[in-house]
Amino acid sequence: MGPRTDRGERAFLDALPFAMMTVVAVGDVLAGPSVGYLPLLSLGPAFASLSARVRRTAAVGGLALVLYAVLAQYDNLLGTRNSNLTFVSIVGVVAASMLATVYRVRHERELADVRTVAQVAQRVLLRPVPRRVGPIRATVRYVSAAAQATIGGDLYEVVMTPNGVRVIVGDVQGKGLEAVETAAVVLGAFREAAYDEPDLPSVTARIEKALARHLTSEQFVTAVLAELQGDAITLLNRGHPPPLLIRSGKTSETLDASAPAPPLGLGNFTADPDPAHCRTFAPGDQILFYTDGVTEARNKKGAFYPLTERTEILDAADPEAALDELQADLTRFVGAPLTDDAAMLLLRHRTR
Repeated sequence: MGPRTDRGERAFLDALPFAMMTVVAVGDVLAGPSVGYLPLLSLGPAFASLSARVRRTAAVGGLALVLYAVLAQYDNLLGTRNSNLTFVSIVGVVAASMLATVYRVRHERELADVRTVAQVAQRVLLRPVPRRVGPIRATVRYVSAAAQATIGGDLYEVVMTPNGVRVIVGDVQGKGLEAVETAAVVLGAFREAAYDEPDLPSVTARIEKALARHLTSEQFVTAVLAELQGDAITLLNRGHPPPLLIRSGKTSETLDASAPAPPLGLGNFTADPDPAHCRTFAPGDQILFYTDGVTEARNKKGAFYPLTERTEILDAADPEAALDELQADLTRFVGAPLTDDAAMLLLRHRTR
């Protein structure tokens, strides 16, 4: 929802109490006292409580009472039993509206605090990736499925090391704060190991050790790691959806792992070495890493998002615009908020 839409809704809610009281007043004058429109003046403060502060709600309530007194005098009803009951009912609605406003404002402040904490946590956990790292342009988009949150169980990182550009994209099993904590463990271990270790299997071994101290036996993290050196890219997939390689000639292919490997956290169940494999990654090529929140997103008919059929969207000259359009296309396809976290990382090899 854009700023213009927010301003339009705000203006509508601000005008609604006065519009309702105007309609009631005009209706009462035209229909006469026998119809009994005056109790509906309480709609003014009731609608004001939806968006206004306490003072504004009280002011609208005061206006409703003044307008009631004027109309009751006009209808020759002032001082009658029904008139007094109507006055008391409007006063009661004004008081209830003011109380509801107090609780709404308090909830909005608490929600704003939660959003601030989430934004700070995101900057620490999922810090912005560098737009240019070596010969690579990097762009990332992340959508959390948690209501009013900006972080979840998906993770990503791009770092420049003595061994080239190293990347990780992963997805923590589960949701909520526990998943965020696990993602922090993985990213912390990766950021240290990426600079120190000679190859990707050694990096994953360091992450496994960190997770062994954190995870229970039933938890795991799917991840794909990459190392870009010159015109080559080395991939190591630990149970994660395979990335898409889009060649400069617009052809695309799914980079499936050469051999299956368990997710991170389950490495103790196999003695086989990590199956890293190397592919060419020439100038003009690009590779899209993503989490299953993208490919498992469904529309109203239950169909999965056809990511491999949407690679032409990434042909845009600006990687930022390309990924924006891909995210917009995903949102249009689903037609509703995503039910799972979704992360997309696009790496483009700059042309010389």
